[in-house]
Amino acid sequence: MTARLLLASRNPKKLLELRRIVGALLPDVKVLGLDDVPPYDEVPETGATFAENALLKAREAVLQTGLAAVGDDSGLTVDALNEMPGIFSARWAGRHGDDRANLDLLLAQLADVPDERLQAAFVCAAALVTPVGSEDVVHGTMRGRLVREPKGANGFGYDPIFVPEGCTVTAAEQSAAEKDAVSHRGQALRELVPAIARAFGAAS
Repeated sequence: MTARLLLASRNPKKLLELRRIVGALLPDVKVLGLDDVPPYDEVPETGATFAENALLKAREAVLQTGLAAVGDDSGLTVDALNEMPGIFSARWAGRHGDDRANLDLLLAQLADVPDERLQAAFVCAAALVTPVGSEDVVHGTMRGRLVREPKGANGFGYDPIFVPEGCTVTAAEQSAAEKDAVSHRGQALRELVPAIARAFGAAS
């Protein structure tokens, strides 16, 4: 019987990312999204850190579905803005998930910041919670710099204005495989795979 793992998200791009990473390492684990289970009211992201929000999502998913669940919270931290928008990245412009408005507001706030001070990082916390009560939290960080003009149609969020360290193109100009190899979420999810394997009694 195939093991089922729930990603506590309706974001189709996050779901594809987790399926690529887990599928490559644990092919016997089937990754589901929230659209694949009976609907429930998602818990508000009231945590003060990425890790707290990831755990909130995963715990609620387990409570509501009885499945082992992964919750993740991620965002962009900008050095010149004292590491904001941080946990508020998805709703920086006021409405959750309005990528273009968030991106435009951030660029406006950085208009007077010199190019050499546009260092930033994407940060992700990923949490695995199981029905028996075990919890694992891991982190991933992708450092880089911001550019002032969005470039690329891949990715989502702030990807079009973020150039990862050691790269010459934005995260939105990278292929899925290139981004998975260096991304904050890719790092965190790969680090979580051994815990997922243990949860299902598989070998990592």
